[in-house]
Amino acid sequence: MNLFANKNFLLIYSINLLGTISGLIYTFIIPLILYDLTNSAFAMSTMRMMEFLPNVLLGMLAGVLVDRVNRNFMLVYGGLLKFLLSIVLLIAISTEEVVLWHLYILGFLLATIGYTVGNASNAIIPQLFEKSQMTAIQAKFSLVNTLGSIIGPALTGALLIWLSYNHFLWIYVICMGMCWLLATKIERTDIPVQPTKLSIWGDMKEGIYALIENKTLLTPTVTILISNFASSLCIGVQAFYVLDVLGNTEEQLGMMYTISAIGGIFAAKTILPLRKKFRRGQIYSQLPIIDLLVFLILFTLDSWVLIGLLFAIRTYTSVVTNIIYSAIRQETTPNHLLGRVAGTSSMLMKLAVPAGLLVGGLWAEVWPIPYVFLFCAIITLVNYIVLKRAMFSLASFLGLDKD
Repeated sequence: MNLFANKNFLLIYSINLLGTISGLIYTFIIPLILYDLTNSAFAMSTMRMMEFLPNVLLGMLAGVLVDRVNRNFMLVYGGLLKFLLSIVLLIAISTEEVVLWHLYILGFLLATIGYTVGNASNAIIPQLFEKSQMTAIQAKFSLVNTLGSIIGPALTGALLIWLSYNHFLWIYVICMGMCWLLATKIERTDIPVQPTKLSIWGDMKEGIYALIENKTLLTPTVTILISNFASSLCIGVQAFYVLDVLGNTEEQLGMMYTISAIGGIFAAKTILPLRKKFRRGQIYSQLPIIDLLVFLILFTLDSWVLIGLLFAIRTYTSVVTNIIYSAIRQETTPNHLLGRVAGTSSMLMKLAVPAGLLVGGLWAEVWPIPYVFLFCAIITLVNYIVLKRAMFSLASFLGLDKD
């Protein structure tokens, strides 16, 4: 079945596309506004933390809310709140009355509501589509996000020549408004039936237990946590390594990032052909071998072009991993638990990111940076062993890949 012939998919896909555009504008323009306002790198990094905190602090609570409330209600009224907050942001910046703490509060609220709406969108998909379509749906969403990450920064930077910050914020507001209107058109779904009525804390614990007891999902959750730690180690040092150690230019660094992002496009385009030949568990469990080779080769390189190509391969494996993981989470989790399981697993996986960034930064102060890649290779080898010991490729997906 052609997904684009399905009204509900077209609506959700359009919301995802508009959300990608608005997210690119927000992440590009807000740091520039902060810089003009404060000339402080600390203020810019603190704003990033405001956007990161809701996932860690409120991820499980958002999951409880998504499982207790109608998902259509969450999408519509969450979208409305984001739309109204975007108008407040536009007015505050346009009138030049904004101060730093205003942006912190708005950033935190937008990130909190955005995360909750994203969780609701993830949870409503299995209610609207067959389980056999989950991988294809995730692949199409991933393609949009990857293309946005490649084209968006360059296009936004070019448009900044002709457009002011206010013009970009108007586009941001329009995208938010369209997302809200499109959400009102999605087919109405029922609130998942909860077998037992629990307190909020009881609901949180039920989500944790559901993740732990779902061995098909727990194993990849742990391995993605480990993989995220390795990825953030590299992210924390790669710009410094390319610019300071290898002596390349900022333009070459930008080209390196573009090359590395292209791997995500190939991932979104090739996951379905791969699925026709191999079980998802087989694909998933072999990806760490590719990552292991990438990190070992990175240890020996000093060319930004080759580093970019290797990071493109790493992006490929990461996107394929995330597509498979998202699809399996939607397929194997009872729908009345999906919000909580998604919130819990996302929170756990994101916790590795700040830890990796911190370790990578400290490492670069003490030891040669190439040894970070060697350390990542060791971490990836551990990942591979974990998967093999769990017999993930043979047992965990048995019976799930017959579509």
